[in-house]
Amino acid sequence: MISGLAGVIIWSESIDKLVNFYQNVLDFPIHSVRSNFVAFSFVDVRLSIGQHSGIQGFAKDPNRIMLNLATDNIQSTYAHLCERGVPFLRMPEREHGGHWIATFSDPDGNVLQLLQQPNQNVQ
Repeated sequence: MISGLAGVIIWSESIDKLVNFYQNVLDFPIHSVRSNFVAFSFVDVRLSIGQHSGIQGFAKDPNRIMLNLATDNIQSTYAHLCERGVPFLRMPEREHGGHWIATFSDPDGNVLQLLQQPNQNVQ
C-alpha cells in the first residue's frame, strides 16, 4: 500500500535558476547535489530539481500541478517573499474551508501556493 508522498521532481531545461530560487529565495534546505539534479529535503518528503533534455522553456500548463507549501504564518511568509522580489498571482486570502492560500510561480512558470491550515492563527 502507498503510505505517503516521498517526493516531487520538477524537470527543467536548465536547473540553475530554479535551484537558486528554491534555495536562496524560498530557503529550502538542500539534501543532496549531483550534476544536473538537486534534492531539497523536508523531514520525509523531497522536492528535487532536475535537468531533462525533453523539457524546454516555461511550463506549458502551469496550473496542471500546483505545489502547496506549508506555512504557520502566511502573512509573514508572504511579506518575506515579496521583499525578495517574488511576484504573487494571488495575495493571501481565506478560502471557504478556513485555510489561507497565496499563489506565485517559480522562474519556469510552475505554480506554487503558500498554504496555512485553518487551525493556525492569522494576523
